[in-house]
Amino acid sequence: MLSWQTILAIGCGGFLGAVARAYFVHLSNKYIPLELPIGVLLVNILGSFLIGILFAIFAHYTLNINAKAFLTTGFLGALTTYSTFAIETFFLFQTSIILATANIVLNVVGTIFAASIGYKLIQFILNH
Repeated sequence: MLSWQTILAIGCGGFLGAVARAYFVHLSNKYIPLELPIGVLLVNILGSFLIGILFAIFAHYTLNINAKAFLTTGFLGALTTYSTFAIETFFLFQTSIILATANIVLNVVGTIFAASIGYKLIQFILNH
């Protein structure tokens, strides 16, 4: 069970991460206008890089559980959920290339499929 302090840490980190994401994506898209959603790509790469740094630090130094929750689940989770996917896949590669590959394929294809089904379902409902 999560303590109220951990929940508060996640919430505060999430607020800051969401604001940082919106600001970063806005500026990236404004100053690098491409057809590709470059702001989202850059924030996903940045978040993945930062979670790699944090987990390397956590492996060597003891950090308060609430500080970890604030930084990873809260801030980076709101900045980009892709960062969690990236670090979990990295750890899977350490033990099983098959599981890591399955995780990549299922996440990427599965989420695109789910998004398209949700989109098409609502389109169908609203158009009939």
